[in-house]
Amino acid sequence: MSDSISASKHQLRFRHLSGAYAIVRLAPDESIPEWASKGEFTSVTRTADELSIVCPADNVPAGPHSPRRWTCLKLEGPFPFSLTGVLLAFIEPLSSNRVPIFAISTFDTDYVLIQEEFAGRALNILREAGHQLLS
Repeated sequence: MSDSISASKHQLRFRHLSGAYAIVRLAPDESIPEWASKGEFTSVTRTADELSIVCPADNVPAGPHSPRRWTCLKLEGPFPFSLTGVLLAFIEPLSSNRVPIFAISTFDTDYVLIQEEFAGRALNILREAGHQLLS
């Protein structure tokens, strides 16, 4: 018997971070721009193929291309590593209703970005699934 626990049947609490967010892809060998690290939430990930940046949309200068604006939802953690299914419990109702997402996990919690045009519908779907939007 495993000592891990599952979040799949639990109600999750989440917050809507203010403002619009951008997801930008740069060349893998580019330096991390100064604008990438300013704001309530930012994420910078480098792989052999790309440099991905998530940050407030207002930070992004005219040059880098970010085709959409995104809404950022923060799950209220921290979640222990033994708690499985947290992100799945949150995104499964969205996936079932064809809402595209971009997810980022940190040590303490998960962030789910939703394209702005789907945001209102996504919030309704999450509430119907039993998740709670905090003020």
